[in-house]
Amino acid sequence: MPTPIQPRFDTFYRHDALTRLLLDYAAAHPGLVTVEAIGQSYEGRDIWVATLTNRATGAPQDKPAFWADGNIHAAELTASTAVLYYLHHLVDGYGTATEQGRQITQLLDTRTIYLCPRLNPDGAELALADRPRHIRSSTRRYPYEEDAVDGLTVEDIDGDGHVLFMRIPDPNGTYKRHPQEPRLMVPREPGEFGGEYFRLMPEGTLKAYDGVAISVNRDPEGLDLNRNFPTQWRQEFEQVGAGPYPASEPEVRAMVDFFVTHKNIGAAISFHTHSGVILRPFGTHSDDEMIPEDLWAYQRFGALGEKATGYPVVSTFHEFKYHPKEVITGTQDWVFEHLGVLFWVVEMWAPNREAGITDYKWTDWYREHSAEDDLKLLKWSDEQCNGLAHRDWKPFQHPQLGAVEIGGWDRLNYWRNPPPHLREREAARFPAWMTQIAASLPKLELLRAEVQALGEGTWRVRLAVCNSGWMPAYISKRALARKAVRGVVFEIELPGDAAAMLVSGKERIEGPQLEGHAPKTSLQAFLPNREITADRAVAEWVVRAPRGTRLALSARAERAGAVRAEVVLD
Repeated sequence: MPTPIQPRFDTFYRHDALTRLLLDYAAAHPGLVTVEAIGQSYEGRDIWVATLTNRATGAPQDKPAFWADGNIHAAELTASTAVLYYLHHLVDGYGTATEQGRQITQLLDTRTIYLCPRLNPDGAELALADRPRHIRSSTRRYPYEEDAVDGLTVEDIDGDGHVLFMRIPDPNGTYKRHPQEPRLMVPREPGEFGGEYFRLMPEGTLKAYDGVAISVNRDPEGLDLNRNFPTQWRQEFEQVGAGPYPASEPEVRAMVDFFVTHKNIGAAISFHTHSGVILRPFGTHSDDEMIPEDLWAYQRFGALGEKATGYPVVSTFHEFKYHPKEVITGTQDWVFEHLGVLFWVVEMWAPNREAGITDYKWTDWYREHSAEDDLKLLKWSDEQCNGLAHRDWKPFQHPQLGAVEIGGWDRLNYWRNPPPHLREREAARFPAWMTQIAASLPKLELLRAEVQALGEGTWRVRLAVCNSGWMPAYISKRALARKAVRGVVFEIELPGDAAAMLVSGKERIEGPQLEGHAPKTSLQAFLPNREITADRAVAEWVVRAPRGTRLALSARAERAGAVRAEVVLD
């Protein structure tokens, strides 16, 4: 039945309201939703994870699982909206008679979904404050505790709730008014002189200003939680904001601990903003260094993602570097490279695409683009955003600089995040793709549990299982190379009395890795697939016990779930 809860996706929830909303879902749907704190932030706020599955069909950790998180970066608030939207989509659709409802019901009956809407609650609270600040991640001061003694500190100096730009006339300034649109500031051309020029800088206050030099201070809260994950962690001189040591920060440690203790997670997505692109591994190596089978899986799911979302799917290493000579590492690298779990980063929202700019290359566009693009964006602001994406310049008497003007692009509310009326539309792009990934996870199924009498109180006991999922039980070849996942584990439990004993076989048997039903080749391939039943495995024991003895059998594959059976020796 549809949920009675009706969240708002055009607003960003502060922590207390987000907490109430999640607990309301759990209270309204106790058979489908539980909510737990997996840790606390630096300032002591709970980091919430909602677990969605039909508990009547099995415990959450006995099923393969999909993870999604958002808002690890403070001002990337739409990432939280995307995770909340998927939660609502699943709960609202479960048990309904539509095709989508049947897919959701099948998903939650057989899989587990872990949703963390806000991994960084402290940073989000600061971004949502009445006088916001746009830091990168955690509110902990790093690498130094002390306040700046000089320079420009970025903040909302005029108290209007927005952090914009300041402009000052300067004959040596970098920017000028656009000749057809004076509100718009565009760069001077190479070799250009003789016009009216301006110096632009972020809105903020100055300390120890000598009337000449201005430098923008780094935020005292200099951590980037997405650089604090263990795999290929690097010190500050190589990767800014990475913290004093891997997983030093409580928010990152909470996620790392959750993954380590929930081995059923086989695929995951982390939502960020912005660029309108889906990123896949590697972050630090070329595709040539990826195991081919893993690359093919990423390409297959990437094609599905492009079709479902309209976002291109690209390699982080090949197509999404901030600088061509530098690499970055983060959640994606740890989850895939360390654990072998399939992982994507979704950079939601592309204001330039919204304005009709289609020929652009993500990070490169922010380094340089044409003035015609800026005109398209200004037109979009006027016509689609009530003129609020680009604020008109207003005079302001700055306490250190004197007469300035404040205005320009509102980066938090229209660049890092969509305007309110477009937030739900952006979030709605992803549920179909997320469900398809989660439904493709491996799933351990019971084929048969059988007993054969051998005579003289001796019995052959067999337990056969299969993987009914599209993906292999190990998820990726990377996981096998890293020894991150075991084969299917069979167990037999004998009665506690001495009347039953194993004649052959062990109480615990580690069997093979199970393939999924994904085809290895097409039907037109030169050679046939010889591993016809690689998705199946069987364990066998010989037991001496009296007739009527009951035996408990089980099989588990960490990323494919668990099955149990009871047999009677008869």
